[in-house]
Amino acid sequence: MLCPPLGRAVPRATLAQRPTPFRYSARWATTPATTVEEDSIPVGKDQGHISKKQNETIAFFDNLFPLKLTRLLSQSWKNQTELAAQLESPRLGIANPVHLIKRATAGLPMTITEIIPRVKDGGAFVKFTYKGEVTPEEVEAKLSAALEEKSLKPWFNPFAKMDAGIVRGIPWLEDLNRFPTSRIRIEFLPREPGESAVELYQETLYSLFRQYGKIAEISSQPPDSKVVPRFAYVDFVFVRNAVMARNCLHGFVVGEALGGGKEGTRLRISYERKIKPHSIWNWITSHPRLVIPVVAALLAAVTVAVFDPIRKFFVKSYVKHRLSLASNSVYGWIKSHTGTLLSGYKRKDRLGLAALWNQRQGLVEEIQSNLADPTGTFLVVQGPRGSGREELVEQALKDRKYVLTVDCKAVTEANGETGAISKLAAAVGYRPVFSWANNISSMVDLAVQSTTGVKAGFSETFEAQVSKILRTAASALKEVSLTERPRGDSGTEEGYLGDHPGERVVVVIDNFLCKSEDNKSSSSVLQEKVAEWAAALVQNNAAHVIFVTSEPSFAKPLERVLPDRAPTHISLGDVPLDVAREFILSKLEEDSGRDEKKGKNKEKKEKQGEKRRPDLTELDTYIETIGGRLSDLEILATRLKTGQEPSQAVTEIINQSAAEIVKNFVLRSDPEGRFSTEQAWWLIKNIAERKTLSYDEALLHPALSAGPGPAGAALEALASAELISIVTRRGVPVEVGAGKPIYRSAFALLASDTALRRRMDRAVLASLAGIEKKKIEGFERELAVLGGLPREGKGAEGRVGYLLEKMMESQGKIVGFEGEMEKLKGKGKGKRSGGGKRWWEVWR
Repeated sequence: MLCPPLGRAVPRATLAQRPTPFRYSARWATTPATTVEEDSIPVGKDQGHISKKQNETIAFFDNLFPLKLTRLLSQSWKNQTELAAQLESPRLGIANPVHLIKRATAGLPMTITEIIPRVKDGGAFVKFTYKGEVTPEEVEAKLSAALEEKSLKPWFNPFAKMDAGIVRGIPWLEDLNRFPTSRIRIEFLPREPGESAVELYQETLYSLFRQYGKIAEISSQPPDSKVVPRFAYVDFVFVRNAVMARNCLHGFVVGEALGGGKEGTRLRISYERKIKPHSIWNWITSHPRLVIPVVAALLAAVTVAVFDPIRKFFVKSYVKHRLSLASNSVYGWIKSHTGTLLSGYKRKDRLGLAALWNQRQGLVEEIQSNLADPTGTFLVVQGPRGSGREELVEQALKDRKYVLTVDCKAVTEANGETGAISKLAAAVGYRPVFSWANNISSMVDLAVQSTTGVKAGFSETFEAQVSKILRTAASALKEVSLTERPRGDSGTEEGYLGDHPGERVVVVIDNFLCKSEDNKSSSSVLQEKVAEWAAALVQNNAAHVIFVTSEPSFAKPLERVLPDRAPTHISLGDVPLDVAREFILSKLEEDSGRDEKKGKNKEKKEKQGEKRRPDLTELDTYIETIGGRLSDLEILATRLKTGQEPSQAVTEIINQSAAEIVKNFVLRSDPEGRFSTEQAWWLIKNIAERKTLSYDEALLHPALSAGPGPAGAALEALASAELISIVTRRGVPVEVGAGKPIYRSAFALLASDTALRRRMDRAVLASLAGIEKKKIEGFERELAVLGGLPREGKGAEGRVGYLLEKMMESQGKIVGFEGEMEKLKGKGKGKRSGGGKRWWEVWR
């Protein structure tokens, strides 16, 4: 029989075929299983099929349960028996699906024997019996007419009618996680194993499935496909049409009349998720070289738009101390009411520096006057370590409202670039910071670049991350400086800040030009970016900038970033002896005052074996030996507090300094190769004998020329390491001395040690002899070249004679150096100098 013309619905009666008399046993059926014939499929409790008797037929009623909630409702009951029991409950009233089914079948020649709910499919299978003179096709026609007439609608969907159809196949009551879709997959199987199946034409599929609803598309399997069994897709317009088709025709056998072949073809129907065309995604994945940079730019833009305002807020809060404990009102009340308890500790911290502030009051006022200057520039506080640079700046800024301190040393000494980013962000209050995310982005960049050949740009370099942090901080600092600006001010922001220099934030960059041996590259990048950031702050009148450094070479990097303004330089040195004496005495007064507070009298001290007060009659002499370096004065005061005599304390400090010098400069070369131990020893010995050296003399001496680099670079490196100090006059170096006053005594102690002096003098002489040997080798090479010239010419005779004289001169020096080295090889014990422990005893 030919299929009907396309576009016309086929009456269900014309498609009726006498089904093979199968008998099934439902998985949750309450009726016992019946006898199974030879040509039936397996039945029983675990096969998920419905069993029926000879005079029973199954119909599927649709639109009883909401399809959108099938996933939720299917988990509400453990099994089908429990669901059936719930549906029989009278509490549901008219919303009961069973009630709808009974209303639909009322007055029809059929008797319902069992209802099997199918929540997943939104309907139920209804098993019923009918009289023998009525065919199932007639029952289906009457049922369809009744549903059309009564127009039954469920409570959850008042716009869709309930539908029903006779099950002509073998319904499968599976409880898998397969939920209805508008597309069904139809596989063509043989009626019995071993037989052959026929792939149905699209016209045949249309005539079979069109009766269940509007079909959108029918897709057949490609002819060259090797996938078996053969299959086809049928796409319905609505999901419920696919549900009806699947439940009514699953297992249906298409006979020869409909194109199913002589042996018949069985239909196995399943839901298939429709794969939507991804044209945009396919285009994106096909053009990675264009898409990846665009995506990176969009991500960067989103990041800036979302996180930059948050980070700017945190920077402003950090500068204004909004998130600190000191700004809390409760903490302020407690602090004000417990001030008397803490006053002793404050006095302990401030009393020792009172004499220092009296002597350096002029420097404090100079810093404050520079901060009040409308024409902003850099303010550089430079001095050796231990000279009180930080304390001076802190004293000058104690009345300033907004101060931000960035410690370059803490950032450069952090562990790797990630640690440096975290430290820098914490120093300016920049948060949130995702320093760890850059490592992941770097791996993504590497993977993308290896596959597409184009760098994605998701990761940022260390330089870019530092620039981003400082740029956000600069914007936030400018807004903090404009906090007091009136709302009605019509002038520019730069003009207002220029007229009100006292309202600008003060940025203190501590330990500027501090370098780390482990992170040399990141240290240089950080110092460069910090200098550029400071220049931008000064040029825009956003903040005052104070550099605190111990490096004398600060001028070059600052002139490069701000060439049109000369920085204001405040140099710190050692304090005068009278101030040093007052400093020591004030420290000792703190100790005695504390003892009096605790009620310790002299008798109690003697009983407890406390140390007596040191004799200070010769204190001025020992302070002159120590010098005016604050760090050394602190050490001396601490030793005197423990009861040591000044002579013993000074001797131990000298020995300790000598041990440090030997460890860092005499027995170990510079890790960066900037100077050698021979150069350091020559300076130690000559400064010990003469106290100071002319800079030109040191620069031109052969001992300093024998190092790994130029003599000038070696002197700068040793000055940076604070072994020596270079005195300048109008910016020109003129004199070389000890790095700090205590080093003069330490140099003398080392130079007086005979064994150490012989050893190091031999090393210096060997380096000088090596220089002369290199000269001779150069002369010999030039003489070999001159020897190859024609003998007729007389122009080279003068040069040959000159070279020979230089060779004789160098050879004479080598002989002299070797003779001196032989004299120094004599055995002898080192001469003991001064009291206390020797330097090597302290070092060990």
